[in-house]
Amino acid sequence: MVAIEQLRRRGVFLRFVTNTTRRPRSFIVERMRGYGFAVSPDEVFSAVMAGRALLEREGIDVIAPFVSREALVDLGGLELVGGTSGSPVPTGAVPRAVLVGDLGDRWTPALLNEAFRYVMDGARLIALQRGRYWFGPEGVELDAGAWVAALEYAAGQDAVVCGKPNAAFFQGAVASIGAPSDGGDTAIVMVGDDLWSDIQGAQRIGLEGWLVRTGKFSEDVLRSSGIEPDRVIDSVADLARGVE
Repeated sequence: MVAIEQLRRRGVFLRFVTNTTRRPRSFIVERMRGYGFAVSPDEVFSAVMAGRALLEREGIDVIAPFVSREALVDLGGLELVGGTSGSPVPTGAVPRAVLVGDLGDRWTPALLNEAFRYVMDGARLIALQRGRYWFGPEGVELDAGAWVAALEYAAGQDAVVCGKPNAAFFQGAVASIGAPSDGGDTAIVMVGDDLWSDIQGAQRIGLEGWLVRTGKFSEDVLRSSGIEPDRVIDSVADLARGVE
């Protein structure tokens, strides 16, 4: 928290980016504030928001969401049917897209089959994110990527990915600051604990990727991944010392 305030005093622009799809942005903001971070809603950029932007850009207006009910508020204004929406699909209609997020233990064979059938009937498969795993209360847990991969395999269709490590996600977050997505003359750094979604994804579009030794960080995974972070830090508390 102190490090964040020090960065702000130095004039460093911040965006808190997340692949979390179980909660709406308002919840994320309130939780961060509860931890002592002075965060405004426009500083938080989520995979759900990136997904909504994609749907709006492409004019896809009828969506079957497979996203937690809590996060549906961030999709307000779109027509949500089937899936976790609580609204039935009109007779004879087919959703134009299937939107997949992380449902955790709420996934059921029936839900997975429903999503699969929509895709087979012509709906586009859109993944809010395809993370491999995350660090939960009891240790590592499967993330949305496992379910996305199952649907891709069964339907023979590659998903469009909205969240990290998609280049458009990072470009959208950077654009919200007003900086060029290639960094230009400005140093833009992505700090995270995920080698693929955070570090490699950022590096692929010319940003720096700093790996933090917290969360799901593992020395063994780092050594075997083949990914080379621009910097490895022990904690976000080190950020103020690392940014000059």
